[in-house]
Amino acid sequence: MTLQQLEYVLAVEKHRHFKKAAESCFVTQPTLSMQLQKLEEELEIIIFDRTKSPVLVTKEGEVFITQARVVHREYLRLLEVAKSSEGEVSGSFHLGVIPTLTPYIVPLFVESFHNMYPEVDLKIEEMKTEDIVKALSKDEIDGGLLVTPLKEDGLIERVLYYENFRLFLNSEHQLLKKSKIRESDLDPSEVWLLNEGHCFRNQVLKVCGLKKNQRQSLFESGNIETLRNMVMKTSGYTIIPEMSLEGLPSSQKKLTREFHKPIPTREVSLVYGRSFYKEKIIEALEKSIVSNLPKSVSSLKSKELQVVDI
Repeated sequence: MTLQQLEYVLAVEKHRHFKKAAESCFVTQPTLSMQLQKLEEELEIIIFDRTKSPVLVTKEGEVFITQARVVHREYLRLLEVAKSSEGEVSGSFHLGVIPTLTPYIVPLFVESFHNMYPEVDLKIEEMKTEDIVKALSKDEIDGGLLVTPLKEDGLIERVLYYENFRLFLNSEHQLLKKSKIRESDLDPSEVWLLNEGHCFRNQVLKVCGLKKNQRQSLFESGNIETLRNMVMKTSGYTIIPEMSLEGLPSSQKKLTREFHKPIPTREVSLVYGRSFYKEKIIEALEKSIVSNLPKSVSSLKSKELQVVDI
């Protein structure tokens, strides 16, 4: 058994396709297939059911792959330990970011991070929360920027900041007469929501006092900016994160209202697996993100906040 064979196994498990797995490992399909066949003969088990499309993992294969991830992870950890002795922050890092964070936080830190740590190959991919959690469990990505707490035993959450929610109202809405809004002021029938799968949707439902799937909108979006435009062009309101105000013209900022204390808030964290081996890059990311936060976010006092569960 070789580490190369383990990498081939993990690639097939990820892609569920021999050709795609071979391409991801930069080898020919016959080479990959031959090495996997040798491994199965040595172990005297069948790891993959090749009669199915996509390829399926056998019960014996599932047990083997679980341990193969551990071995492969420890091998990568050894390489990282060797690199860390050189004192520089370097290597590759695949970061998943949820869509309701991407447009506001990524532009703030990505350029300064690249300038400070040019030896880090940082890949950022927009993904939903459940996909990030799943990818972390399979070592397909190295970390995630997520709204927390997730309550996942296998993950570590480094809280980066807290971000207030704001109400965004149609220009004719009666709530604009108030300087601050209470959650009890909200009419659940007027809210515009993100579609299913976004944790921000679940938080908005809780702020508005709605149960999951109770609100039946004529239109739901995967984009906060689209919801904001729907509010302006039609009626009602939506809820937006504090950092989305940064790019709004003054005419639209006038359509927003703060909540009374304790203010509905989301907690944003850098999340990674417990057996993580790229600690230096994680620390560099945390430092870069926190140092580039706007004052409106970084200066929040916890006693004035109420973190909304996801």
